[in-house]
Amino acid sequence: MTKDAELPVETMWEGKYIVAKKQGSWEYVARARGIEAAVILAVDDEGCVLLVDQFRMPLGRRCLELPAGLVGDDVAGESVAIAAARELEEETGYHPGRIESFGTFHSSPGMVSEGFTLMRATRLVKTGPGGGVDGEDIVVHRVPLKEVGAFVAAKRAEGMAIDVKLLLLLGAGILAAA
Repeated sequence: MTKDAELPVETMWEGKYIVAKKQGSWEYVARARGIEAAVILAVDDEGCVLLVDQFRMPLGRRCLELPAGLVGDDVAGESVAIAAARELEEETGYHPGRIESFGTFHSSPGMVSEGFTLMRATRLVKTGPGGGVDGEDIVVHRVPLKEVGAFVAAKRAEGMAIDVKLLLLLGAGILAAA
């Protein structure tokens, strides 16, 4: 543990969803109001994974991602499983018959305190078109698992940003190339 960990945390700025904090020489961002995040690895009975792309303001372009969303942003005390199922259906138009947790992970721990719970959704049932809510303009991609590497490479070549969590699907291919 560093000396900074013993110093008080200062709130530099707070918005509806995020808080900028300072502790000693460290500056970082946290989620406001105890909000959590869920990321959903949704695989259908035919071995296809559901991916989404949407415009991400901090990147200034569209980003290819696993479906994801906030837990407890509208309903206090909402469970991760319920939020993940809700977000999956809103974003992709698929409802999970089964959803399970793989634990909590942190994607950028040097800058953001936020973690996310990785959920696996199976037994998917198509219920609607997806696309998100409130003008999210989410595009849904149903990609065979064996084609994910080529699909991600093609989207990257088009100039799309790629979310780090897609390494979950690319890991074996990256290791095989080493």
